[in-house]
Amino acid sequence: MSQREVFVALVTCFNDDETINYDATLAQIRRQVAAGNNIMCAGTNGDFSALTFDEKVELTTRVAAEVKGRAKIIVNAGMPATFETVKLARAFDRIGVDGIAVITPFFIACTQDGLVRHFSTVADAVSTPVYLYDIPARTQNHIEPATAARLAAHGNIAGIKDSGGAQETLEDYLAIAREAEGFDVYSGPDHLVLWAFENGAKGAISGLGNVMPEVVAGIARAFNAGDMAAARGFQDTFGAFRKDLYGLGYPPALVKRALWVMDNSVGASRQPALLPDAAQDAKIAEILRKYDLMGTVPA
Repeated sequence: MSQREVFVALVTCFNDDETINYDATLAQIRRQVAAGNNIMCAGTNGDFSALTFDEKVELTTRVAAEVKGRAKIIVNAGMPATFETVKLARAFDRIGVDGIAVITPFFIACTQDGLVRHFSTVADAVSTPVYLYDIPARTQNHIEPATAARLAAHGNIAGIKDSGGAQETLEDYLAIAREAEGFDVYSGPDHLVLWAFENGAKGAISGLGNVMPEVVAGIARAFNAGDMAAARGFQDTFGAFRKDLYGLGYPPALVKRALWVMDNSVGASRQPALLPDAAQDAKIAEILRKYDLMGTVPA
């Protein structure tokens, strides 16, 4: 059985003037790598849609240099237009990363044939393995399982990140992976990490891991060691924390805000994302204390 792995969809840290705080971002990377996690850069939890082209390239350059030889890095190149997605992917290809994720186009409504053309064009343009990234709640474009099966036959499409949240769709993608050699599935929903491992997923890409790096790493570590009781214990804690935190609102914003309450060096997100709110911060702090998370980020 192949070893399961965890990537954390890392937050991008900002200064008070909303410029990127690279030092704080690299500190978060070191925290994740110390826990045993790999890094996804410029994903949904990394405020990718608020970053400029040049910022994404600079951020990826710094992240790749920081993790080199110690962890893997996948970076998201997906943009609404295939043209810009290819430009970004080629820039990341030159930097040298382990994978290029491509989120489905957003704002532009796509047919399934259009998605095949989009992903195939990007995969043709680079030598780095490309990973499909499905998150229909945010993009309004969904990679149907039949479309994923077509794309799995492409020689440079190495897998899919499923952030749809539906176990049924994840099962369909896993069935494709069992038939398509070299096509791996990475689970996005944090409540399905262990289930996905048990059912053949190569790994998980977690947003909540920004707040609980040791717990999500513990799920994979225990699973790989065959200690299912420990893996279930970690997953139960992770799932319970997810339910409590996400009960307050939009998940990516709450992940960033929870991390801010633990360590305000990460800064707020670029506007018009969630603004600081004293009452909500108090509720977040109460949840963090419930899980003994306050004071767990090194100064």
